[in-house]
Amino acid sequence: MRIDYHMHFEYGSYDVDWVQGFFDHAGKRGIDEIGISEHTHGFIEFKDLYYDELVLNETVVGQFQRKWLTKNKFRYSLKDYLQFMKLLKEKGYAVKTGIEVCNFQNQERVKAILAEYQFDYVIGSIHFLKGWGYDFADIKFVWDQYKLQDMYEWYTAEVEALCAAGVYDILGHPFNIRLFKNFPEFDVQPYLERVAAAVSQAGMAIDINTGTLYRYPVQEISPYPDFMKTARRYDLPIILSSDAHRPEDCGRHIDMAIEYAKGFGYDELLVFTNRKAVAHKIT
Repeated sequence: MRIDYHMHFEYGSYDVDWVQGFFDHAGKRGIDEIGISEHTHGFIEFKDLYYDELVLNETVVGQFQRKWLTKNKFRYSLKDYLQFMKLLKEKGYAVKTGIEVCNFQNQERVKAILAEYQFDYVIGSIHFLKGWGYDFADIKFVWDQYKLQDMYEWYTAEVEALCAAGVYDILGHPFNIRLFKNFPEFDVQPYLERVAAAVSQAGMAIDINTGTLYRYPVQEISPYPDFMKTARRYDLPIILSSDAHRPEDCGRHIDMAIEYAKGFGYDELLVFTNRKAVAHKIT
């Protein structure tokens, strides 16, 4: 079984002509099933959470993030999305309906929103540290304003809180905080252990994500090898994903992700339906 479970339609619209390209590229790359995990910033139900979460003051960071929130955000309702995904399934597309949720502080509100809808799986991803979107290339100067070890502590604490919320099936792109090549010179193992333990206790899987390989300067698969070794010791299950935002990236480098996972002793991945996971052999 080959899957690609983390990708987004958001650069286009909810019409079959736009999304057909994702399925075409999945077929060319031997992907058996894809999963769409739209960002919550696409949906009006989550708008207030973003305005509560992010730094939006008059600093450079605040001004940038205010502008970001006005670009192609909150265009749809969750009902719109789920109706479109239902249509795709009815047409016979091999697709699962997921969602990627940011690490909001108000996880009770997240839980209440999601409880109204049926997904195949829910990804929780760390995108913010102290109200700052750390993967924004336009404001990456912020990395120079803090100690990297403090950022690892913040990241780890965010993962622990996300896992403890009891909302998620998968941790998205673990330790993608390496994306701009900010590499630690301190002992990271305590942080790796804490994250793996939190994921394990929550009964979640991890996302082996090629997006950081082709979309960011680090040019490596997430999670990076040190965490993969730790994840394997904790026997954390996996999914595979390309983090595609465009049709041509669907399934991109999945072959490499498969070999990467096998290199750490993985021979199974999880396939989700209605929040239930079944292990399948990786092919």
